[in-house]
Amino acid sequence: MSILPGAEPYERDGGPVGFLLAHGFTGTPQSLRPWAERLADDGLTVSLPLLPGHGTRWEDMQLTTWQDWYAGIERAFDNLRGRCRQVFVGGLSMGGTLALRLAEQRGEQVAGLVLVNPSVHADDARLKALPVLKHLVRSLPGIGSDIRKEDAVELAYSRVPLKALHSLTRLWPLVQADLPQVTQPVLLFRSPQDHVVAPANSETVLARISSTDVTAEQLPDSYHVATLDNDADLIFTRSLEFVRRLTTLDRQDDGKDDAKD
Repeated sequence: MSILPGAEPYERDGGPVGFLLAHGFTGTPQSLRPWAERLADDGLTVSLPLLPGHGTRWEDMQLTTWQDWYAGIERAFDNLRGRCRQVFVGGLSMGGTLALRLAEQRGEQVAGLVLVNPSVHADDARLKALPVLKHLVRSLPGIGSDIRKEDAVELAYSRVPLKALHSLTRLWPLVQADLPQVTQPVLLFRSPQDHVVAPANSETVLARISSTDVTAEQLPDSYHVATLDNDADLIFTRSLEFVRRLTTLDRQDDGKDDAKD
């Protein structure tokens, strides 16, 4: 099945610091492309994969599960680790869920996390009906383009495949249970007005992780897909500041190890 125009994965080689980005449920790399390009323009080696089942037809997602999406992120992470000295991981919505899972599983291999409106639990009681409903109804109306900025559009499926959604709900409790294993530096962005993922998800993450280096930023002028919204530049700028603070990026030009203090 051919990939939708604009949904293609994105990669660019740069210096010895890598940044892996993960898009959201039913979304595509398009929602994070401006972020990825900004990071790459500033010298990072960037990877923004297209997750399995995404970017083609919503019916294709019915054949995938959270294990497939996580495997896609893990492959991209290992590829970056083979080329970079440090690798940061960022994600939007379910991409943030996958980033947290990677941090839980891979420990110090993850240099830091940048999360934008991550999801870690069900906020709608109707989701409890999914085990039965998915056999009766194949899909529901899509959740894409929750964006405040006028004329901004997210490239996402127009339908939510319920088998895939049910799989996502089974990932959330696993991620929640292991949140105390997250010890890496964390930069978390949250939109007070989010019509897809309740802000309580971010509160859960902040309350349960074990990280001591934690920064939380409000996105007052953005909805869920904040990476395409009015506060996008804040996300991009703060992300680079976060990386620079934790590395010597501004002195990297040839990939050599910097002198230790």
